[in-house]
Formats: sequence, structure tokens, C-alpha cells
Amino acid sequence: MSLKIASWNINSVRLRIDLVSRLLDETAPDVICLQETKCMEAQFPHAAFNARGYTHAAMTCQKGYHGVAILSRLPFAEVDRFRFGGKEDARHIAVRFGEGKAEGISLHNFYVPAGGDIPDPEANPKFAHKLAYLDEMRVWTKEAASSRAILVGDLNVAPLPDDVWSHKQMLGVVSHTPAETERLLGVIEDGKWVDAIRKNKPEPERVYTWWSYRSPNWEASNRGRRLDHVWASQDLDGAVGPVDILKPARSWERPSDHVPLVANFKL
Repeated sequence: MSLKIASWNINSVRLRIDLVSRLLDETAPDVICLQETKCMEAQFPHAAFNARGYTHAAMTCQKGYHGVAILSRLPFAEVDRFRFGGKEDARHIAVRFGEGKAEGISLHNFYVPAGGDIPDPEANPKFAHKLAYLDEMRVWTKEAASSRAILVGDLNVAPLPDDVWSHKQMLGVVSHTPAETERLLGVIEDGKWVDAIRKNKPEPERVYTWWSYRSPNWEASNRGRRLDHVWASQDLDGAVGPVDILKPARSWERPSDHVPLVANFKL
């Protein structure tokens, strides 16, 4: 049996519901995980998902900011939420699937803080919050990754040298500083997670999932970063299949600056 999971930082689900609908129609995942939904549950565009069979929904919401959601054709047995970094912002949602092909698998959807522009925790509270968040993830991960778990989302860190367009030039830029990359690699190591993207595309292949709005010629310059991730627990290593990075979506009308990932698992 196969399990297909899409993940996308959509940067406002209401503004870009037509793009989400297009993704669902073209790729037909079993489950879609969204980050930066930016709306409360009462305003969430459920109808577009229900019409396509995604009738099971779990989300953590915050008015106008952040927000994560899991929409599924497969039923949930349990829903859980964790708060990290000492704040009540909406950055995590988890489900454990009920009866069906994904029964017993836990799926975590994360939106890690971006961290602002200044990579100094004393001068920049946003960066301090990001580091604290990653530190708490490292404690949390040992139990979370222990059995039949998948983690997806915008983790806002490009941890490897070939996850950015220039390792040397990006070392002082938030998302690729040693303080961040060491912490995220620690989360992977302590949880013994399998990096599904890098299992399929090992270094030194360059892999990006985000291109800045600030670059009008983003495709030509190709100064991207791999901020979006798919991980699997060790006991699902053999189930990890291809992860499609849908770069053409960055050219859709009024796009997100992130592109969707579609991960395939053979259960």
C-alpha cells in the first residue's frame, strides 16, 4: 500500500485556496499538511477540502499569524498539539491515524519560527525564540520519533551546505547559521530521523524548496534554500519513497515563496 503526504507553507490558505485546490487536483495526496494558514478555524476554507474528500481536519490556529493544519482522506484516532519556546503561537499539530492503511502512524506538522533578520539572540528576541524552540524540539524528539512517525513542515532551517545556494555566503544569514543548523541536525540525530529528501537526493546535489519574494528573477538567479522537510522514524526507513519538490508551483499566479512537497511511502 502507498501513502502520499503533501506539505506546503501556503502563506495564507484563504488567499491561496485556489492554488491548494490545484495541488490537490493534480497530485491527489491522501493527506495535506499546511503551514502559515493565517486564519482561525471558523474562517478556514473547509468546503474546498470537503469537496475533494478531505473530510478529516485538525489544526492549530492563531488569528492572522502562523497556523498549521492537517487535512486528510484518512480518519484520525487522536489529535495532539505541543507548544514550544515559551509562547502560545500556533506552530504544531499532530495526528495518529485510525483504521486504514496508515493505522498507527503519527504525523507531525511543524512551522518553526523564522527568527527575524539578525542572527544574534541578545539583539534579536525573534532569533532567541527560534533557538529556544529548536532546543525544546531536541528534547521532544527522542520520544516522538520512537515508533512509526512522520514529521513534515517548514522548519525554517537549511541544515546542510548544499541546502543553500552558497554555504560560505549564507553562514551569517538566518536559516543557515551554525547556531541553527547544529540544533536542527541535533534534532535529527537525537530522534534518529531519516531525512527523506536527502535519502532520495544525497549531497552534493543542491536541493531548494524556497525562493525569496525579494528576487524578481528568482528562477534565473536560483538563490534558494531547503527550508521545508520530510522526516521518518527509523522503523519507517524502508517505507520512504520519492519526495517530489514541485518547483513549478513557485511560478503559479500569486504564489507562496515556498513550493509544495509530495512525499510517497510504501507501507
